[in-house]
Amino acid sequence: MNPPITSGTAVHAPASEPVDDAETAPPAGPVSLTRTGSVLHARLNPSAQDDDVLSSAVLDALIAVLDGLHEQPDVQILVLSSLGEDFCLGADRREYQDALAGDPTGTTLRRLADKAHRLCQALENTHAVTIARLHGRVIGAGLALAAHCDLRAGADTCRFRMPEIGLGLAPAWGGAMGRLITEAGAARIRELMLTCDEFDAPTAHHLGLLHKVAPLDQLDDAVTAWTRPLARRSPQALVLTKRMLAGYAKAARTSDTALLDSHLLAAQLAQPR
Repeated sequence: MNPPITSGTAVHAPASEPVDDAETAPPAGPVSLTRTGSVLHARLNPSAQDDDVLSSAVLDALIAVLDGLHEQPDVQILVLSSLGEDFCLGADRREYQDALAGDPTGTTLRRLADKAHRLCQALENTHAVTIARLHGRVIGAGLALAAHCDLRAGADTCRFRMPEIGLGLAPAWGGAMGRLITEAGAARIRELMLTCDEFDAPTAHHLGLLHKVAPLDQLDDAVTAWTRPLARRSPQALVLTKRMLAGYAKAARTSDTALLDSHLLAAQLAQPR
């Protein structure tokens, strides 16, 4: 019998005994997990929260999934998607405001914001190849989360936006600025951050923020076109290649202020409006 899938915890099933998605329990908790062979699917589950946002509970669950992969070297691919109408509408600003109201020193808020940095670092550092499957709106921190995945496929109806400046904030979430600039280039990211303009899937593809664009009903096929050959690759070669790519990308960044993001966020929210 296959072991049960639990939300927020990485599953433990050998690659030779794949978990059939159809046999798993209904989604519960902020993240739903299913596994087939060496592919683990982590789906954001907004029915367990107020909105399609990255709350502290969602961050905790995703961090737990990635931490659990340390004990599962046979999981070669992690696919990140959402069960909601949208992939993600960004950070949970209400949670940040509540944290600041309960602790005006900003300590609680910084701890919440630091989770975003830990999650994005875990996505970059995990041995598994990470794939973002995007649909609907991909906003702010949701875009930052997707950008930290190795590969990104989006529905042709996707809409993207970085609204932070329009909200009176700098883009300080999980090292978003450095990662987005590395992936898409400083000139275009500068424009999109300063204007807060919405952009579509073809534009995201042109920028390199999407590797594939497909109709929504063909999006799973587009992801499978990656997972099937990746599952046949040498695990050691995949890990070494990921490490090499990450090393070159980090070497290209002359500065990285990601560790300051939580302090910047707390200082900005603490300012009177």
